[in-house]
Parts: sequence; structure tokens; C-alpha cells
Amino acid sequence: MSLRRPVRAIAAAAALVLAPLTVVQTTQAPAARADVLPPTAVALGDSFISGEGAGDYLAVTDQSGASQGFPGWDADNANPYFCHRSPHASIAVADLPGITERVNLACSGGQPQDMANPSSARPGGRSVASQIDQLRQVATTHDIDLVLIGLGSNNAHFTFGTVAAECAGRFVGDGYTGWWEVWIDLINWISGTELDQEPCTDDDLATPAQFSAAQADTTAALRQVLDALDEIDPDGQHRVVLQDYVNPLPETYAADYLEEDGRDDERDKYRALVDERYAAGCPADVATLAPAHRFSEGLGALVAGVATTLQAERPGSDIAYLDVQHAFDGARLCENPGSPAGALPTPLRVMDGPTGVKVDSFGPFDKLDIKRVTDTCSDYYQTCQESWHPSAAGHQVLGQCLSAAWTGGAAALTCRRQPDGSVTVG
Repeated sequence: MSLRRPVRAIAAAAALVLAPLTVVQTTQAPAARADVLPPTAVALGDSFISGEGAGDYLAVTDQSGASQGFPGWDADNANPYFCHRSPHASIAVADLPGITERVNLACSGGQPQDMANPSSARPGGRSVASQIDQLRQVATTHDIDLVLIGLGSNNAHFTFGTVAAECAGRFVGDGYTGWWEVWIDLINWISGTELDQEPCTDDDLATPAQFSAAQADTTAALRQVLDALDEIDPDGQHRVVLQDYVNPLPETYAADYLEEDGRDDERDKYRALVDERYAAGCPADVATLAPAHRFSEGLGALVAGVATTLQAERPGSDIAYLDVQHAFDGARLCENPGSPAGALPTPLRVMDGPTGVKVDSFGPFDKLDIKRVTDTCSDYYQTCQESWHPSAAGHQVLGQCLSAAWTGGAAALTCRRQPDGSVTVG
């Protein structure tokens, strides 16, 4: 068991609890005693937890037990490596007193059904065992004291990647093609559907009915996780932190990104503006920003709703909701001149073929070049899947948020970046 357990009524500065807790052994628990196993923090969920965007990705074990390293840019995206588990993810870099081991089981693209079922059991999944089965394996050699979960942005009703591709693709397509150029077939590089050229609206991202269904699915999946933890954690002492999501874009772009060559994004064919925003990492319409932030708020409400439901159902469990929606305030893409430098999210980037070389500028491109690079993303999703995720620097900030959630005992916490760059949690 961990030497330092967060207690709801005790502040972060509380002294270490040195007296060992009683270990309750059940017939379902591992034979090893919790007090001789290393106190461990485990990450479950999707790309915002796995470390997508933070780089230096680790090999991942597939369903057959084989370790899968980088398979090449032209490999099938179902390869477990593309779970993109980074050693720079928040679970790895957070200051977690009393924790001696960190295990990252999250997988980019993870959905609620991946908790209890192999990801490969659904379309677009990866060849990894269910995250609960992986968690059970960890529990045979570790005492699980902290579980960080990020789940809900991808589900059977909508996915973050499809939403991002839709809004970015519409902006780029509108800027590079005229309404009369119907022979240019630009598609959403994830869903494969033909792109509209109007800015994204709320219903283009997720409807209230879709949010409601996604919340129900996420709640059901996390009930299964909590049931598993009750079975496999011998001392029954673990804190579960449900984290929501940050938006990579600001509510308003800096003035530098509002128009170029005298054209804003309400004109037809504004290529120079597309080039400018793409280079800065934020290829999306101004009119899309408000719906995008309402989408992020909807994800926050989803996760908060899941946490509230589970807390009410299991009053004896240590479950916390961690709101990180404002953790990157003042350091989002195109929020300041010079973007993407200084931004905490990764810029949206594509490749010209599965080459490993990211395209940093559309400057020399024509409309057919744009179609080619977006088709590359569609055919080889790993070439663009790091886009609009927390960078390694972003995960350092999220690590501060997680640290406060671990050492504090509150049932709900909000992590916010201040104008001076400091991070407060309360």
C-alpha cells in the first residue's frame, strides 16, 4: 500500500501516514499482500492520457503477448504501438508522493467498450487486450493506489479525431477551392465523408442526444473498472481520478491570424490565410471556435456527470473529478503571435505520404497537393494522429493538476493556468 494516502478532509500538506493499514484478503484478491507490493499509479483511457503528442512512444504488448515497437509509417494503424504511450505523459511526470511505480495502459483512440473488451473487437480498434485485463495483470505484481482515467471523447457516437478532421478540413477546403470546383473531392480524413465548406456548428460536433448516450456508455464502462479494482486491490485503498479534456484552440485568435492578404475566412478562396493558420497550428474557422469550446464544455459535463453518478452509487469509494479545461489558458494554439512556439498543445500537422516528415507549411501547395496530404492522413492515420493533443510541455502542466488531485482529498478539483504561467488547483 502507499505510504501516503489522500484523505478527503486533509489538505495536501498533511503529514505522511506511517501506520500500515489492515490488508483485507478476499478469495478474489491476489495472494501477495499489498504491503509488500510497490505502490503504483495506473493510467487508463484514451489519447489525452496515453501521452499522444508527447513523443518518444514506448513499445506496447499486443493480444498475443508480443511487444510491438514502431512498425513504420505505412503500417496498419491497428498496430498496438499506435496507442502512443509516452514516457512524458502526465502519469509519468506528476509528483506523486508515496508512489514508486507508474504504469500506462491508456491507448490513443480508446473508447468505453475498450475497458472490458479488446480494442480490436470494434471497427478502428487496436490489437490490444481490454484495459481491465491489462489492469488485472498489473495488480498481480503491484499495489494499485492511484488510477487516472480519461474517457469519453471517443465513443460509438462521436470521436475527437473525426470532429477535429471535420472542422480543419472544412476550413482548408473552403480556403483552397471555390464553390464551382466540385471536381475536387476533399474528404474528412478519418470518416471518409465528403466535406462541407461551412464552419462547424454545434450539431456537426455532437448533439445533446449523442452526449447523453456517450455519458451513459462511459458510466457503464467505468462501473466495470471500479468493480475490477474492488476485486484485485487487496487493501481496497485506491483513489480514482476522472480527468476531462483541454481544447487546443483559444476562444479568440490573436490578431495576427484573423486575415491575410486582405482576406478573412468569410471570403471565398483565402489560401494565404489557410497557409498562415496551418503553419501556426490552428487551421479552423473563426466561426468554429465557439462551437468547439461548447463541445469541450460538453465533454467536461460528460465526465463530471459520470463522476457524480459513480460517487453517489459508491459513497465509500475515493473518486474525484479533475477539470482541466482551463489548464492551457493563455498558451493555446494561435492564442499568441508566433504560434505554435510556446503553445502547450501540438499543432495540427499532416505528412505528404507516409514519410515521417511533417508538412509545416502549405505555402507551395495547390488544391491537388492539399488533397494528397489529407488523403495520406486518411490512409495512414498515424501520420497525423498527434495533432491537437497535449505536448510534452502540456503534460508537465497536466502532471501538476494530477499531483494536486492525488495529494488533496476533494471530490472535484479545477486546474487552471494563470496569466503568469503558474498552475492553481482548487
